[in-house]
Amino acid sequence: MVQSLNFAGIRALWWVIRNPSLARPCESVPDISHVNFDKLKQSGIKCLVFDKDNCLTAPYADQAHPTVSKSFQSCVELFGRDNVAIYSNSAGTPDDKDGVQAKRIESSLGVPVLYHTDKKPAGGESVVQHFSLKSPTQPRQIAFLGDRLLTDVVFANRNGFYSVHTFRVFTEQGDNFFALWIRRFENMWLYGKSRP
Repeated sequence: MVQSLNFAGIRALWWVIRNPSLARPCESVPDISHVNFDKLKQSGIKCLVFDKDNCLTAPYADQAHPTVSKSFQSCVELFGRDNVAIYSNSAGTPDDKDGVQAKRIESSLGVPVLYHTDKKPAGGESVVQHFSLKSPTQPRQIAFLGDRLLTDVVFANRNGFYSVHTFRVFTEQGDNFFALWIRRFENMWLYGKSRP
């Protein structure tokens, strides 16, 4: 699947120039296996939303990457399937014709892909609406986990979610060319030469 250009992601650069804290995550970890999900839950987080590519799966893959598969299943058991979702800039967007990729991912990972028209970091209202269908949910009760600063972290911070940046990618092979280079720039900006 080929992603269309993400104009909201480009605009995010200007938002971050004016307000750099938008791109600073609440927590940085190599990957989701380093997240203390028990501690998140104890702190009041009741719902988890994951970016897909290079956070849960290799780019455009449908299965959880082996290094995080066990952690993902554990957090789904801890929070419950109704309180975990995927929000991707590929699956579940207009680029995903007829939701084919979203359906494959839902089947493989066992949690819903949230459909949306605006690419991260735009949008976000649908996340709160999705979880509020089961029980009232406030943005501060949602953690968003992803590998990109200008899309995932800015998206989380703009919406009042707890932001977790996963800085170690599974692979750059098959990744979107622009995402690959922008991610490198983002990580250099945030971590500098001491980047993990």
